Amino acid sequence: MTKQKSTPDRAALVAIDVSKHRHEVLIEAPGMGRRRRLTVLNSRVEHDRFVAILGDLGCPVVIGFEATGNYHRALAYRLLQAGFELRLVSSVALARTREALHNGWDKNDPKDAQVILHMLRIGATQRYCDPLGTGINDLQELSKTHEMISKAKTEIWHRLLNHYLPLYFPEIERFRGNTRSDWFLAFLEQFPTPASITALERDAFLKAAWGVVGKKVSKARLINDIYETACSSVALPVPLDSAAITMLRMVLAEARGLIRQRDQIERLAHDRLAGDRDYQLLRQIPGIGPIHALTIFAEAGDLRRFSHHRQFLKFCGLDLATHQSGTFRGRTKLSKFGNARLRRALWMAAQVAIRQKDNSFRDKFGRYMQRMPDDPDHRRKAVTAITAKMARVVHAVIKNGADYRPFYVGAMPGGRTPLCSGREGAPATL
Repeated sequence: MTKQKSTPDRAALVAIDVSKHRHEVLIEAPGMGRRRRLTVLNSRVEHDRFVAILGDLGCPVVIGFEATGNYHRALAYRLLQAGFELRLVSSVALARTREALHNGWDKNDPKDAQVILHMLRIGATQRYCDPLGTGINDLQELSKTHEMISKAKTEIWHRLLNHYLPLYFPEIERFRGNTRSDWFLAFLEQFPTPASITALERDAFLKAAWGVVGKKVSKARLINDIYETACSSVALPVPLDSAAITMLRMVLAEARGLIRQRDQIERLAHDRLAGDRDYQLLRQIPGIGPIHALTIFAEAGDLRRFSHHRQFLKFCGLDLATHQSGTFRGRTKLSKFGNARLRRALWMAAQVAIRQKDNSFRDKFGRYMQRMPDDPDHRRKAVTAITAKMARVVHAVIKNGADYRPFYVGAMPGGRTPLCSGREGAPATL
C-alpha cells in the first residue's frame, strides 16, 4: 500500500466488487474473446469454485478489489493462499474514475467491476497487505478494541459529568483528577450522594474511605475536604435505595469494568511486543507509549516497506496538498487522505513529547512558538509540524534500526532525519 503497481504483460485481470453476501466478478484474460462475468457468494464452496476457475485460466492472474469494511478479508486471504497476486484499489480513486469514465454519478456493482478492471489495466492500484498473512492481525484487534473501550469509557465519563453528578453530587467533580484512575469511581460507587457521607461521623467516614481513596499525598486532608464539601452540598435529596442511585451505581460499575478491560489490553500489548526490537526502538522516542507503538504497528505494519519517509507521511495523511489552477493558488494544508488512526496516534504522541524536557520535539515547538506564543491557530500549526516530525523520526528509527537520540545539528542531504549526532551541552542519549 505504498506505491502504484504496474500490471504484468500477458496476465489475466480479475476485478471484484465486494459486498457482504456476494461479489460481482469480471474476468479479462489473454485470448479470451469476451469478458466473463460471474457472481461469487461469500461461502467456502463458492470461494473454492472461484479459485478453480482462476486456476484453469492457465496464465498469471492479477486480482483487484476495493476494500469494503471487512467483507473482503475472507476472500482475499483464500486467494492469497491459492498463490494469486492481489491489488488494492483506492475508494476515492475508484469513485473519481467512475465519474470520469461514465460522465455521471450513478453507481452499481457491475459498473464498479468494470472500473476496477480499467484501473488494473492502467496500473492505478496499490499493494495489498493481508493482516493475517503479515502477522499483524492480533495487533490490529488489540488496537481497535482498545480504541473502542476508550471511546465507551469517555462516553460514560461525559454522562457522569453532565447528568448524574450535577444532580446528585455536583461539588465532587473537582476531586476527580486523572480519568485513568479508578479510585474516584470506586469512591462514588460506595458514597454516591452527600447524604451517604454525612450519615457518618467524620472519623468513621475517614476510616471507611481510607481504603477506597488509595495512595494519595495528604490523604487525610483530601478525605476531610470531601467531608466538608458533602456537608455544604446542594445535591438533590435522593435516598440511597432509589432507582436513580441504582442507575448511577450501574453506570459507575460499567465504567470501572471498562477501565479493567483497558488495563488488561495494555498489559497484553506490552507482553506481546516487549521482546520486539522495533517496539523497543519506538519506546525510546518521547511521547511514544505502549498503545501508540501498538497503533503504529497495527496500522502501518512493517515500516521498512516505505523506502522514503515521504511515502510514510503520505500513508499517514500528513503530506501537504495545494489546489492550483492558472494564476490561482489555494492554501497549502494537510491532505488527510491517509490512515486517520495512525495520524491521530502520532498527533497525541507529539502532544506528549512537547511537554517533556530535553528532546528535539520540544525545542522545535519552542522555536515555532517564539513568533506568536499566544496565537492558538499558530500553536495548532506548530503541533502539526511536530506530528510530521514524529512520523519522520518513527520511520527513520525503524528503518535504520538505530537508537533514538534527542538532538541533531543541521540538515541532512535529501531531507532524511539524522539519528545520532548530538548537540553541545545536551545529553547524547535519551
